[in-house]
Amino acid sequence: MDYGKYKYEAAQRAKESRKKASNVSIKEMKYRPKISGGDFDTKTRKVERFLHDGHKVKVTLTFRGREVHHPELGMRILDNVVEAVSHLARVEIMPRQDGRNMTMVLAPDRKAQAAAERAKRESTVADGDGREPRPATPSKGETA
Repeated sequence: MDYGKYKYEAAQRAKESRKKASNVSIKEMKYRPKISGGDFDTKTRKVERFLHDGHKVKVTLTFRGREVHHPELGMRILDNVVEAVSHLARVEIMPRQDGRNMTMVLAPDRKAQAAAERAKRESTVADGDGREPRPATPSKGETA
């Protein structure tokens, strides 16, 4: 085997291994201690979408002013995030405070996602055909 053929085959093997490697990126979502319910739900839905797509998510909670002296408020928000996405993710790096920021990293958990999907599928099978039951409506001449 000549050297050119060897180099070509090595390049092909390297290309194939790069193709099979998964590229996981880290997405970041920023929260505040005084976040409203609607904003919390919107940001948490976005976190769920990132986790469903297979990305890791860095959740950052930024404190301003006197908020720094109340890290328990931040922990409450982060605990709510973990609870909301527990069916999709696990905590990879526990929450810790670095100056004005408290950070935590969530990683997609394939086992939890499979269990949630299985439970969802079983609940639709238990309902029958998977559709909502229709309420009985009175016909034209009848009253309810």
